[in-house]
Amino acid sequence: MKRVFITGASSGIGAALAQYYAEQGATLGLVARRQAVLEQLLAGLPHPERHRLYALDVNDHAALTAAAEDFIAAGDGVDVVIASAGISQGTLTEYAEDQQVFEQVFATNVLATVATFTPFIATMKRQARAGQTDLRLVGVGSVAGIRGLPGAGAYSGSKAAVIGYCESLRVELRASGIKVVTIVPGYIDTPMTQVNHYKMPFLMPARQFAAKTGAAVARGSSYRVIPWQMGVVAKLLRLLPNWLYDMVFSKAPRKARKTIN
Repeated sequence: MKRVFITGASSGIGAALAQYYAEQGATLGLVARRQAVLEQLLAGLPHPERHRLYALDVNDHAALTAAAEDFIAAGDGVDVVIASAGISQGTLTEYAEDQQVFEQVFATNVLATVATFTPFIATMKRQARAGQTDLRLVGVGSVAGIRGLPGAGAYSGSKAAVIGYCESLRVELRASGIKVVTIVPGYIDTPMTQVNHYKMPFLMPARQFAAKTGAAVARGSSYRVIPWQMGVVAKLLRLLPNWLYDMVFSKAPRKARKTIN
């Protein structure tokens, strides 16, 4: 029986992944800020008695570490850790008040990913030395992290950082028996994207995304863009010279700015 720890589990991608892994028979550790929403999610999962809920803010690293230690002790180890907690807000560097937004987006999307993985690595290394071969740390980037999007400096920058961080960690842990999987979503139908008032190409239902992510994690894929069509787009974006990219994307639609409280 798989033991899977998921942050950002109360909605969107995290909730879809919780549903997917519960249906696969896994035992889950589910992290989110809202206790009531976690309990509502739990009630809809198969075998709710198997799973553990941790109502906390991923930016509280001490609480996150305590949750990880509790989950490890309860299940005598862990198999898959998915850092899917994330936030997105439109930002403009010219406004001083957006500095706080930048800080909170980077804290939640990047530093909390590091804080999610850290307390599990020593245990997973011991499991690997004991012969376990299916150990996974899963980071969630975004196609928005492939190239910077206008009005999205915080989100694009943070997701680019997640992608780069996970690659560094993958190389660091190569000989350890732990595989680091970077999942790069395109547009997935979640509350985060439902507020976008512009066309979103290749929009994918969250449930379908979760199934494809689960398959990529099981294979130990190092890097996977989902859906695959956005993977093609991402490769093309990398090839565009700066002058052409700037001309095409300078007028791209932007996510609305909003102060994070």
